[in-house]
Amino acid sequence: MARKLDDMMAALPPDRLQRIDARAMELATLKDLRQAAQQTQEQLAATLGVGQDTISRLEKRSDMLLSTLRHYVESMGGQLNLVAQFPNRPPVVIEHLGVQQPVASSKSSPRRARAAA
Repeated sequence: MARKLDDMMAALPPDRLQRIDARAMELATLKDLRQAAQQTQEQLAATLGVGQDTISRLEKRSDMLLSTLRHYVESMGGQLNLVAQFPNRPPVVIEHLGVQQPVASSKSSPRRARAAA
Protein backbone atom coordinates (compact mmCIF):
# COMPACT_ATOMS: atom_id res chain seq x y z
CA MET A 1 0.00 0.00 0.00
CA ALA A 2 1.30 3.47 -0.89
CA ARG A 3 2.21 5.85 1.91
CA LYS A 4 1.33 9.53 1.81
CA LEU A 5 4.16 12.05 1.83
CA ASP A 6 2.59 13.83 4.80
CA ASP A 7 2.71 10.59 6.80
CA MET A 8 6.35 9.99 5.87
CA MET A 9 7.31 13.56 6.79
CA ALA A 10 5.49 13.32 10.12
CA ALA A 11 7.56 10.26 11.01
CA LEU A 12 10.90 12.04 10.49
CA PRO A 13 12.87 13.41 13.45
CA PRO A 14 12.72 17.22 13.95
CA ASP A 15 16.38 17.80 13.02
CA ARG A 16 15.85 16.00 9.70
CA LEU A 17 12.76 18.15 8.98
CA GLN A 18 14.82 21.28 9.66
CA ARG A 19 17.48 20.17 7.18
CA ILE A 20 14.80 19.44 4.58
CA ASP A 21 13.23 22.87 5.10
CA ALA A 22 16.62 24.59 4.87
CA ARG A 23 17.43 22.82 1.60
CA ALA A 24 13.98 23.62 0.21
CA MET A 25 14.56 27.32 0.93
CA GLU A 26 17.87 27.14 -0.97
CA LEU A 27 15.87 26.04 -4.00
CA ALA A 28 13.05 28.51 -3.48
CA THR A 29 11.49 30.48 -6.29
CA LEU A 30 10.77 34.20 -6.11
CA LYS A 31 7.15 33.36 -5.34
CA ASP A 32 8.30 31.13 -2.45
CA LEU A 33 10.48 33.94 -1.09
CA ARG A 34 7.60 36.41 -1.27
CA GLN A 35 5.24 33.99 0.45
CA ALA A 36 7.83 33.23 3.15
CA ALA A 37 8.00 36.99 3.77
CA GLN A 38 4.19 36.86 4.15
CA GLN A 39 3.61 39.39 1.39
CA THR A 40 1.05 39.32 -1.38
CA GLN A 41 1.84 40.31 -4.94
CA GLU A 42 -0.22 43.45 -4.35
CA GLN A 43 1.78 44.43 -1.25
CA LEU A 44 5.11 43.87 -2.97
CA ALA A 45 3.91 45.78 -6.04
CA ALA A 46 2.99 48.76 -3.85
CA THR A 47 6.44 48.68 -2.21
CA LEU A 48 8.15 48.61 -5.61
CA GLY A 49 5.81 51.16 -7.17
CA VAL A 50 4.62 48.82 -9.92
CA GLY A 51 1.42 46.98 -10.75
CA GLN A 52 0.54 43.52 -9.43
CA ASP A 53 0.76 42.16 -12.97
CA THR A 54 4.43 43.19 -13.08
CA ILE A 55 5.16 41.11 -9.97
CA SER A 56 3.30 38.16 -11.47
CA ARG A 57 5.37 38.33 -14.67
CA LEU A 58 8.60 38.82 -12.71
CA GLU A 59 7.97 35.70 -10.61
CA LYS A 60 7.51 33.62 -13.78
CA ARG A 61 10.73 34.78 -15.48
CA SER A 62 13.70 32.47 -15.71
CA ASP A 63 16.08 35.20 -16.87
CA MET A 64 16.31 38.76 -15.53
CA LEU A 65 18.73 41.54 -14.74
CA LEU A 66 20.59 41.24 -11.45
CA SER A 67 19.49 44.77 -10.56
CA THR A 68 15.84 43.68 -10.94
CA LEU A 69 16.39 40.64 -8.75
CA ARG A 70 18.30 42.70 -6.16
CA HIS A 71 15.48 45.28 -6.04
CA TYR A 72 12.87 42.51 -5.62
CA VAL A 73 14.77 40.86 -2.75
CA GLU A 74 15.64 44.13 -1.00
CA SER A 75 12.02 45.31 -1.14
CA MET A 76 11.20 42.39 1.18
CA GLY A 77 14.01 43.29 3.56
CA GLY A 78 16.46 40.73 2.18
CA GLN A 79 19.94 41.00 0.72
CA LEU A 80 21.04 39.45 -2.57
CA ASN A 81 24.44 37.73 -2.59
CA LEU A 82 26.01 36.26 -5.71
CA VAL A 83 28.53 33.47 -5.15
CA ALA A 84 30.59 31.70 -7.81
CA GLN A 85 31.56 28.14 -6.93
CA PHE A 86 34.38 26.28 -8.66
CA PRO A 87 35.72 22.77 -8.18
CA ASN A 88 38.73 22.58 -5.86
CA ARG A 89 38.48 26.26 -4.91
CA PRO A 90 36.67 28.12 -2.16
CA PRO A 91 33.50 30.02 -3.14
CA VAL A 92 33.98 33.58 -4.41
CA VAL A 93 31.50 36.31 -3.48
CA ILE A 94 30.91 38.58 -6.46
CA GLU A 95 30.19 42.13 -5.39
CA HIS A 96 28.82 45.24 -7.08
CA LEU A 97 26.83 43.38 -9.74
CA GLY A 98 23.29 44.58 -10.15
CA VAL A 99 24.03 47.73 -8.16
CA GLN A 100 23.12 50.86 -10.04
CA GLN A 101 26.06 53.18 -10.50
CA PRO A 102 25.52 56.95 -10.29
CA VAL A 103 25.37 58.66 -13.66
CA ALA A 104 28.32 60.98 -14.26
CA SER A 105 27.48 64.65 -14.59
CA SER A 106 27.57 65.91 -18.16
CA LYS A 107 29.64 68.90 -16.96
CA SER A 108 32.64 66.67 -16.23
CA SER A 109 32.51 64.82 -19.53
CA PRO A 110 35.76 65.27 -21.52
CA ARG A 111 33.83 64.82 -24.76
CA ARG A 112 31.57 67.78 -24.00
CA ALA A 113 34.54 69.90 -22.92
CA ARG A 114 36.28 69.29 -26.26
CA ALA A 115 33.10 69.98 -28.24
CA ALA A 116 32.63 73.29 -26.46
CA ALA A 117 36.24 74.39 -27.11
